Amino acid sequence: MTNTVSARIEELPHDHAARLGARNRLVIFLLLISVFVMILNETIMGVALPTLTKDLGITPSAAQWLTAAFLLTMAVIIPVTGFLLQRFNTRPLFIAAMGLFSLGTLIAAVAPGFEILLLARIVQASGTAIMFPLLMTTVMNLVPAATRGQMMGNISIVISVAPAIGPTISGLILSVLDWRFMFILVLPIALAALVVGARLIANVTEPRPTRIDVPSVILSALGFGGVVFGLSTLGTATTALESWLPLTIGVIALAVFVLRQIRLQRRDRALLDLRTFVSRDFTFSIVMFAISMMTMFGTIVLLPFYLVSVLHVPVITVGLLLLPGGLTMGLLAPLVGRIYDRVGPTVLLIVGSSIVSADLWAMTMLDENSSFLWVLAAHVALSIGLALLFTPLFTASLGSLKPALYSHGSAIVGTVQQLAGAAGTALFVTVMSAQAATLTTAGASQESATAAGIRIAFTYGAVISLFAIPAAFFVRKQNSPTPADAAELVAPH
Repeated sequence: MTNTVSARIEELPHDHAARLGARNRLVIFLLLISVFVMILNETIMGVALPTLTKDLGITPSAAQWLTAAFLLTMAVIIPVTGFLLQRFNTRPLFIAAMGLFSLGTLIAAVAPGFEILLLARIVQASGTAIMFPLLMTTVMNLVPAATRGQMMGNISIVISVAPAIGPTISGLILSVLDWRFMFILVLPIALAALVVGARLIANVTEPRPTRIDVPSVILSALGFGGVVFGLSTLGTATTALESWLPLTIGVIALAVFVLRQIRLQRRDRALLDLRTFVSRDFTFSIVMFAISMMTMFGTIVLLPFYLVSVLHVPVITVGLLLLPGGLTMGLLAPLVGRIYDRVGPTVLLIVGSSIVSADLWAMTMLDENSSFLWVLAAHVALSIGLALLFTPLFTASLGSLKPALYSHGSAIVGTVQQLAGAAGTALFVTVMSAQAATLTTAGASQESATAAGIRIAFTYGAVISLFAIPAAFFVRKQNSPTPADAAELVAPH
């Protein structure tokens, strides 16, 4: 296949091949910009919740739904993107995703109250859920295996830098402007990306007729939605039923969903084709990715809480303290991508998982007397470890699949990101809260009890992180063929 592709490319006139190469780079660039804007939007809300609670006259638990509803919508829609990416072409999917995101941003900018703002977040999430799998599938179809690491490094920049600067930007906006400006400032960028993309993005995939399995969609919504909701409320629910009931329903629905997909994939009709897990590299990469996302999301939640509640660092300073880590991850991503293209994923994954685990064990020593500079150093070290993990995991996991499974693999990566993020947050917060409550009842000070709870939470995370190290030895580089090289380069446009 690879030799045939190369031969057909060589037969093309040089200027034609160059034009198509430029077109493909433009498509990926526009998708990257769009994903950056969407992830930035996703992360600016956390810092704004206290302000929204006051301005909208709502309770903190109600305000939390502005984040929870976003995550739930993502969890429900992302599994369906495997079908969407097979059934529809690149350009209409981009227009739909960016159009929904822009519409949601506009509604949020003019929202008169909580209910309309919540609706806006759901509409935004609907577009965001489509865009990331669309980007990953497009990259896998257009970028040769030999240089995918470098391109995935560029994607890692987007994934790491946007969450890093989101809280800082949000804090700066809220210090001088109304909360609506978080959306007003994003809206022109979103609309510009929509207009430019609608005009310039070409169709770079080959859709095929396929029918959607409605029972699978319902089971997927109940399963992934129930699990994410249950995990998200595990540490804050007032009753056990409030979180465990949706979690139980979600697990049962997921089990039925998996059994149905196994049956449907024999006829190539699965909503989410689980034959991706036949690949050893994909399976071990997903395991490592899940552990990494649990670690990252749990740490992102706990470190600001520790800085504010234990060390009494001002909120605006917390955003600035966490900024260097995200920027470090973004700066390292292109270098990690180039190293991947030369030596493959194994060494990078072993070193990265070891750094992450060692850093988590170091954070089990945090107490009420620790310096905030120590926290800064720990976060930067964690970011370095994660930078060594994300690019190889994205590239090796999807690169090990057959081209027909790229869309399903991308959807699975996005789904695991949501589930693992919710699980990591729930684990860290629940363990911390339980330990802190026990020590407070025993007479410990609030700072001391919270610090002890955070130490125990990081201990759980550190133990889980150990499982990623042996998994790293099983992930190898796959030089899979680029599926659309010949078909796209010789197709008339």
